[in-house]
Amino acid sequence: MPRSKRDKKVSLTKTDRKGLAWKQRFVDDIRFCVGKYPNIFVFQVQNMRNSILKDLRQEWKNNSRIIFGKNRVMQIGLGRTKSEEMEAGLHKLAKRLNGQVGLLFTEKSKEEVLEWAENYWAVEYARSGFIATETVTLPAGPLEDFAHSMEPHLRSLGMPTKLEKGIVTIYSDYTVCEEGKVLTPEQARILKLVGKPMAKFRMTIQCSWTKSDGFQLHVEDGINDETQVDSAVEEDVEEMDEDKDDDEDEAE
Repeated sequence: MPRSKRDKKVSLTKTDRKGLAWKQRFVDDIRFCVGKYPNIFVFQVQNMRNSILKDLRQEWKNNSRIIFGKNRVMQIGLGRTKSEEMEAGLHKLAKRLNGQVGLLFTEKSKEEVLEWAENYWAVEYARSGFIATETVTLPAGPLEDFAHSMEPHLRSLGMPTKLEKGIVTIYSDYTVCEEGKVLTPEQARILKLVGKPMAKFRMTIQCSWTKSDGFQLHVEDGINDETQVDSAVEEDVEEMDEDKDDDEDEAE
């Protein structure tokens, strides 16, 4: 019996490896920004939300550029040592690219950026694993904002609910979460359903580099700027070199 043309095996686990071309474009993009913008900041994010970051990129797009990516590749773009950096002091920025951090390239002054970061925050819904900042209790009574079809879902989350004359009703006071305790996935979902945001998105400026003043540390981190580059970064450079060799072999 002939096989159908539709009978094809499709791997659901295969993923494309980011090779030399992608990494090189990313490195080139960072180096372009180094030449274009006079001021660079390394910032750390608390309660990361892509939607807020997208709004910030839109807000700053006229005179700035926000870049998130693989820290080790960003380090290569800035220059990991004095001999590699495009401008004096940039290797000190590269050493601070650890954890959930990003780069802000901007034409705005250091004072403007620091003041903005100090005062900027956005309220967001907490996720599971977040430490509750307050105790939230829902009193017994009707929940008129919810359609009757939501009642089984609310009950599955642990809420003491029932339908009374087609209206979702809590039949006893219910404590969703307690201050200082870790939120479960169910608690985080309930807080979002009842419209109770608890997390704050913030950006903390770790350090900066300006063409006029050079490098400046804004949050003490105990990093020795004279130490050698992290071995993981060296491995990433070797990986890029291997990708280059592979690409050349394919071209031949």
